[in-house]
Amino acid sequence: MQVGLVGAPNTGKSTFMKACTLADIEINNYPFTTIEANRGVGYVTTDCPCKELEVSCDPNGRCVDGTRFVPVKMLDVAGLVPDAHQGRGLGNQFLDDLREADVLIHVLDISGRTDAEGEPTEGYDPYGNIEFLERELDFWYEDIFKREWKKFSSSIELESKDFEEQLLERFSGLKISREDIRKVVKETKLDTDIPGKWSEEDIRKFATELRKRTKPMIIAANKIDLPGAEENLERLQKRTDVDIVPCCAEAELALRNASKQGKVNYTPGQSKFDIVGGKDLEDKEKKALDFVKGILDRHGSTGVQEAVNRSVFDLLDMIVVYPVEDENRYTDKSGNILPDAILLEKGSTAEDLAYKVHSDIGEDFIGAIDTRSGRKIGANHTLKNGDIVKILTEK
Repeated sequence: MQVGLVGAPNTGKSTFMKACTLADIEINNYPFTTIEANRGVGYVTTDCPCKELEVSCDPNGRCVDGTRFVPVKMLDVAGLVPDAHQGRGLGNQFLDDLREADVLIHVLDISGRTDAEGEPTEGYDPYGNIEFLERELDFWYEDIFKREWKKFSSSIELESKDFEEQLLERFSGLKISREDIRKVVKETKLDTDIPGKWSEEDIRKFATELRKRTKPMIIAANKIDLPGAEENLERLQKRTDVDIVPCCAEAELALRNASKQGKVNYTPGQSKFDIVGGKDLEDKEKKALDFVKGILDRHGSTGVQEAVNRSVFDLLDMIVVYPVEDENRYTDKSGNILPDAILLEKGSTAEDLAYKVHSDIGEDFIGAIDTRSGRKIGANHTLKNGDIVKILTEK
């Protein structure tokens, strides 16, 4: 699973990415700082069962005072400008990279100090960037379908091939699922037996709805600390149905760097931090932390972790499940307590978990045990967020 960061140039995408991953990423105040896509590992946070069970877990990763960090791949692509789908700016490269993403976070300069080209300005309406970005994504999908539509429709009408199967085969790079296709067909009410008779408007409608399902998006309203940003945010919330999270990536990056250096105790997503006792801070550092504290007091967090969490848990509807080998001690074969946290789609079954852990385990799956109840569960048992499961196999 991959979270993609999108937006116009110079809106703070690279700062957001660096804050999430602490990767070595170039950050500059001019358009197209990012040319090659930046890739890294970020985290979603969730409540770990260790507190409920009163055990000390041994995670393959990180757990801080009952907050579990579950890794997700992150992708920061080149900035998008109007007419990117026609190759303008770094558009073609941007869109090719974006195929890999399962969900998008649109990093938007909510202060109105960056225009659609990524150039510094004053008083720009950030709604314009939302409009053009969604339009470019829709044009991108539409162009992909139009290039293949004649061959695609002929295979269905002349060769009696299945609409869903052909769509999955020809456009697999877009991460389309059978469920996505069925829901979009139902919404658009288009006749899948005769796609060759679809009008350009029909293709556009189908492509747009499929884009919305396969690349769902949340907005990180970045630079919320700047003058005019909160007024812009209030106006935007009335004009778009896309979820918006007020955000200051700069503040999050400052906190994570200070935490890494041992100067503060801070858990990403929290509303406060503590300066580590005995640490001498320079005046510049004190001023920076005072600035960050003001943001946390006003907004409850920097918004960065919230945006990542909501993209994965709300838009993708994921849950976290903990596979173990010893159902009584919640350990793996080496005695590590709750070592693994696995992200699964809501509605996933015990058998889905087995295949997620390893294909061989899935092949040998014969059942599972819900460790909390001690009850044996079958292949089709639907898992819930926070479940701890022992997988049973033939071997």
